[in-house]
Amino acid sequence: MTDQAPAATALSSDELNRLTDQLIEKLKTVFDPEIPVDIYELGLIYKVDVSDDKDVAIDMTLTAPGCPVAGDMPGWVKDAVMEIDGIRSCNVDLTFDPPWDPSRMSDEAKLQLNMF
Repeated sequence: MTDQAPAATALSSDELNRLTDQLIEKLKTVFDPEIPVDIYELGLIYKVDVSDDKDVAIDMTLTAPGCPVAGDMPGWVKDAVMEIDGIRSCNVDLTFDPPWDPSRMSDEAKLQLNMF
């Protein structure tokens, strides 16, 4: 007999859908200070994975590698995600591959920035 913790049960599709909605809601509270649009609508979030243990892993980018908040924004994203009840941990990785470009923005973001 081992002293391992019991394996987490798989998240139900309803629970995963609820978490997805909550994650999007929280990601939409984080803004690039130079652009009046949230990071989700800007297309800065590349990937979000949620484990059965409710550990969240996020791959994101910035509008430019030299963005002045490069050192801060991953922490803002983590803090926002950790406000969701039941989330055990959150790891945010910055990537610039592929580089961000305006085609990643939602129509809502383009409308807000008069880019149509």
